[in-house]
Amino acid sequence: MTRALYHQSQQLYFQSQVVAVQGAEVALAATAFYPASGGQSSDEGRLTWDGGQVSVMGVRKDKATGTVWHRLAGESIPQLGAQVSGEIDPDKRWRHTQRHSAEHLLAQAFARISPAFQVAAVSMTAPECHLDLLGQPAETHIRAAENLLRRTLGRDELTLETPIVPEDQLGHYPLRREAKVSGEVRLVMYRDALGEYFDVSACGGTHVPRAAMCAPVVVLRHERIKQGLTRVTFMAGEEASEYLGQVYQETRALSQQLSVPVGSVGVRVEALLAEREQQNVQLAALHGQLARQLVAAAPAEEVGAFRVRALRLEDVALLLPALQAVAPGEVVIGTAPEGRCGLSQNGLTLDAGRLLRSALALSGGKGGGRTDLAQGTASDPEKFVEALRAELRVVQG
Repeated sequence: MTRALYHQSQQLYFQSQVVAVQGAEVALAATAFYPASGGQSSDEGRLTWDGGQVSVMGVRKDKATGTVWHRLAGESIPQLGAQVSGEIDPDKRWRHTQRHSAEHLLAQAFARISPAFQVAAVSMTAPECHLDLLGQPAETHIRAAENLLRRTLGRDELTLETPIVPEDQLGHYPLRREAKVSGEVRLVMYRDALGEYFDVSACGGTHVPRAAMCAPVVVLRHERIKQGLTRVTFMAGEEASEYLGQVYQETRALSQQLSVPVGSVGVRVEALLAEREQQNVQLAALHGQLARQLVAAAPAEEVGAFRVRALRLEDVALLLPALQAVAPGEVVIGTAPEGRCGLSQNGLTLDAGRLLRSALALSGGKGGGRTDLAQGTASDPEKFVEALRAELRVVQG
């Protein structure tokens, strides 16, 4: 069993001995490298010894034996019994620590908004972290939890305590959720100078000594996922600050392009979207008008028992309006750029979808649709039109 040194978040250097070697992994008598667990990523860093050095790329714990294995990158591996020095990557440790503390504190904030908002699962392996919650919190609940935590962290009153307590003493503490471990249990507690608890959880992860050190904690979005859970995506600490700074810079650049203050970008964008929607409606009407004119101007030909108008359109956006402009008793065949094609009929005993699929099977392509109108993509539009004419010649009108 490996002696754990990683519960002290500030311990980034240590001395130990190699007690086992297994392929590209080594186990040490003691380690400050945190093994991936509880939704938190493992530490990375390096090991050095007399005559060698190697990067530690990942760390895992064998739950059956308690042995912590360090996955090494490179051909140089310390020998069994070697004395090694370990060095933790400080930036990654700090960000992992900020994420984990933020997860505890945000989960507590949700629990205070409603006891129904219990955590079912967590993930903190990337800058965008996840809380999967029961109780289906709405947008108002999510913003209330975020605001509660913002006010709490802003006061900088909560400090970390990590006592080890016997399992039978857990009832003396206001645990946010039932402990999943037994025996001697490590608690992660944040409370103020008056002794009031904000959050108490059984946890073996690394955490910031003062809760305010994981600020800001920002909820980015939420969505319903399987089994009735709501996934809340958040960022914390330096990663959240970097993200918010980038968002501000991009918003500021956009505000300059739009000639409005940063705070008015949202209003201006909404106005532009409404204007675009109105223009889209007008454009659709113009497309329809032009398509009707093009269909009417296209020469009609007798193909078998049917009156057919074939159009080669210069704009993909005109294809559907042209097909919809088919006159009673007629057939319209349309092709457009990018291989787009279609067939429509008005009042005839034709199955446009079946005919189009058959013609595309002969000419190369795919598509389908209803009996009155069908669209697809042809590998060779000219062959498609020829194949469609051949199909029409053998169909009884």
